[in-house]
Order: sequence, then structure tokens, then C-alpha cells
Amino acid sequence: MGLSTRFPVVPRGAGPCIRATLFLLALTVVLAGAAPEPARAQTYAASMCQAVAQSVPGARFASIAPLPDRPGPRLRAAATGEAASADTVTITFVGHSTFRIETPAGVVIATDYAGYSGGGTPTVVTMNHAHSSHYTDHPDPGIEHVLRGWGTDGEPADHHIMVEDVLIRNVTTDVRRWGSGFEADGNSIFIFEVANLCIGHLGHLHQLLEGDHIALIGRLDVVMIAVDGTYTMSQQAAVDVVDKLRARIVLPMHYFSPARLSQFLSGLPDDFAIDIRSDPTMQVSLDSLPDEPTIIVLPGY
Repeated sequence: MGLSTRFPVVPRGAGPCIRATLFLLALTVVLAGAAPEPARAQTYAASMCQAVAQSVPGARFASIAPLPDRPGPRLRAAATGEAASADTVTITFVGHSTFRIETPAGVVIATDYAGYSGGGTPTVVTMNHAHSSHYTDHPDPGIEHVLRGWGTDGEPADHHIMVEDVLIRNVTTDVRRWGSGFEADGNSIFIFEVANLCIGHLGHLHQLLEGDHIALIGRLDVVMIAVDGTYTMSQQAAVDVVDKLRARIVLPMHYFSPARLSQFLSGLPDDFAIDIRSDPTMQVSLDSLPDEPTIIVLPGY
């Protein structure tokens, strides 16, 4: 039996404890085999990445605790001979903030899509609007799902959809306005849950991630983060974010030049490995995740 049910509608602005309680109640209904809620409730698939309660059997939970002491950052030889399989996700760095994610079922996702996805028409695109290079007002009409990271009519973007084998959801953050001040919920962190992996694209992140954000994001195995140090957030702030999330794979993006990338790499904690590759495409599965947090640099910026 699949872990999906009709979830109660979560009030906007509800804190992570309320969201977690509602999630756990719905999960209990599923595990007990009870009948679903009436059809008026929205159908949600259960997130495997959110840390909910330590008592849920078989659940895996996010951890932001430091790893044991390890040698300082070092270069790791690029992996070779990788091959896609039924539990493998293929990730290609198209450039800037666009990654092309291909799931085992053949769903193709382009992140921060501004009109170019690095190949044929994707199934899903996500967009953010801090800058015009992260979205388009005229997406290819062949795209089945266009997910904008900003809301309308004063309401934040709220996505939680299942497309074939991937659950896609978002967590909003604020962005700086061009003039002054901030736009509340102007950016979305998009999370892709597929093949037992939790993959997060942080978008045009302008702020540190605090407790509420971490709770809503949950565990991330792969995280894509802008490390330019100017248009998004400082490089030290980016380092703090990846250190807090503790994803096993970190894919830097939006860095404009090798020099800025080097500055980011030089500021990493001692227990992060560095893996510089010559191929913009990589495969990742739950079993292939590195034992320690690893920065994987794919060519292109």
C-alpha cells in the first residue's frame, strides 16, 4: 500500500509543529488502513524527507549535528563508470541555476527555468523571479507542469504534487527587492523526492535558513546552492547554510567565474570533501551517496 492519503488542509502560517502533527495524524490513518477523508480535502503524497517524529517505524531523519572530526577539505578523484539504473537519478548542470533532473520513470525537471533546459522539452519546470535569468513569462507550451516559486494576490506559492515517481514541494523564503526592503515569500526552495533521495534546489536564496525552514525542508541528500556571494547571499552565509543542512552532496551553482567558486571552496568546513568533475552530468542513488558531505563541482557557471 502506497503512503498517500488525503491530508487535512494546513492553515497558512502554521508552524512546523502544527504541520508535523497533522502529517503524523494522516500517516497514522494510512498505516491503520482507515478510510480516507471526504473528497473535499486535497490529495497529498506523504513526504519521506521531513523529520516528523522519532517513533515512525523505518523513517529516516534529518541531522544537522556535526560529523566526527575528519581531515581537512581535499580533492577527491572524479568518479568514473557510473551507470543509470532503476533507483538512479541523473543530474546535469545546464548552467547558472538550471539543473536538468531525470528520474527513473523518465520525468524531466528543469530548475530555475528561463527558457532553456539543456535538451528536449522538460516535464516540469520550476522558476524563481529574483532576476529575469531565473524564470520566463513564456514557457514552452509543451511543459506539463510550470511551478512558479512566487505567489499571487498576497499568497505565497504552495506546491505539493506527485508526477509519476517524484514528489515535488516547495518551502518559501524572502528575497531582497531591487530598491529596498524584502519581498516576503518571493523565493522558493524546491524539493524533489524520488528514488528514496531528497534533492533540494535552494533557488535565489537571500537569507540564512533557521529552525522553521529546516523543519519544513527536512532531510536533504543533495542540495544545489548559489555561491556567487553578491546577488544572492555572502559566501560565508552560503557556507553556513550547507554546513547546517549537512547534505551528502552539495552542487554549487550561480558563481559566474572560477575565481568566485575557489573563494567559496576555500571557506568550507574541514570535514567537506571536494570532487571536481569534467562531465556536467552525474548519476546519484541512495547507495552511491558519499560517506561525508562532498562538494561536487560540475563544469559550467
